[in-house]
Amino acid sequence: MPLLLLVLAVSVFLYLWLARRKSTLTRNCRWRLDRSVAPDHWHCVACGAVARGAEPRDCLRVDR
Repeated sequence: MPLLLLVLAVSVFLYLWLARRKSTLTRNCRWRLDRSVAPDHWHCVACGAVARGAEPRDCLRVDR
């Protein structure tokens, strides 16, 4: 029985860790593609961060 609980606890921890790894886009950042500046220019309407290239998955906000 203790072995079953240990396996269950490790399984839940692994699931939560993998789910967290795949969704790094923060809730506060909302990236928008602005093609009027460049074809690959992204800006965040929440924090004002700017990025070039593919759509960013991480928040690029600089703490003030």
